Amino acid sequence: MRTLKFKDGDQMPAVGLGTWKSEPKMVENAVEHALNNGYRHIDCAAIYGNENEVGNAFKKVFDGGKVKREDVWVTSKLWNNSHKKEDVIPALKQTLKDLQLDYLDLYLIHWPVAFSPDVKFPEKDEEFLSLDEVPLSETWEAMLEAKKQGLVKHVGVSNFSATKLEQLRKETTYMPEMNQVELHPYLQQNNLLQYCSEHGVNVTAYSPLGSGDRTEDMKADDEPILLKNDVIEKIAKKHNASPAQILIKWAELRGTAVIPKSTNEGRIEQNLQSVGYELDKEDMKQISELDKHYRYVKGDAQFVTKGNSYENIFDE
Repeated sequence: MRTLKFKDGDQMPAVGLGTWKSEPKMVENAVEHALNNGYRHIDCAAIYGNENEVGNAFKKVFDGGKVKREDVWVTSKLWNNSHKKEDVIPALKQTLKDLQLDYLDLYLIHWPVAFSPDVKFPEKDEEFLSLDEVPLSETWEAMLEAKKQGLVKHVGVSNFSATKLEQLRKETTYMPEMNQVELHPYLQQNNLLQYCSEHGVNVTAYSPLGSGDRTEDMKADDEPILLKNDVIEKIAKKHNASPAQILIKWAELRGTAVIPKSTNEGRIEQNLQSVGYELDKEDMKQISELDKHYRYVKGDAQFVTKGNSYENIFDE
């Protein structure tokens, strides 16, 4: 399997298990099964509401001795209601407690949006905090402090545009080591990937399969189904692979990490088996032509109330 390399020499496995939308009662088994079947990268977040169960799986597997903690890359994320500098490390410590870990390999600012500390999802404008009240640089400096304290090995961001990354570059002395964003053939984000490459920022692709298991209120009536795309299906048939395996391999070959989510044991195994396939230049060319800049995860619809200053989270 390919890895993503960090400046200190650490390497992150390119393919990991995502846990967004995984039901708490199912995610514990999913993580345990993944670790026992070759996964060494697990992606988590406090807002997913299942870190307790993920932590139970970690404890069970690590106590069993077959897999060591230091061999597994664990990522989690800071939720939007903990962006004030005094709230970042307490939120991180809660995540560590829930995951039953002493440290994280990677901690990310989940979104470039701030909420009031007592708000999980805002319903009105006044439940947001403006970026004047809580600048991204303030949150970022607290993330760097967490790294200095040894609570995390690496720090980064998620859902950040090149514009916001450039803002951090100018306002702070330390660039994010990772940017986790939605990436798939319908949203290839070549300009953002180029910016990250030029500035030494690794990239992780989320929703690589099109996130078809999102709740209905998050879906558009006419949204395209990535796993049923004719080109992807044709390439999958050519390689005797599943469409999901082709999509995962495509992300890996672009130099990004990729974190497909599943709680189905068979699909968890199949997703990791994608590393055994290869795509040729013609495959990659055909997939490159599928880009339509289509977002399945429209952050503005989820986090922005009408009239709020976050009219465009992605700076587009």
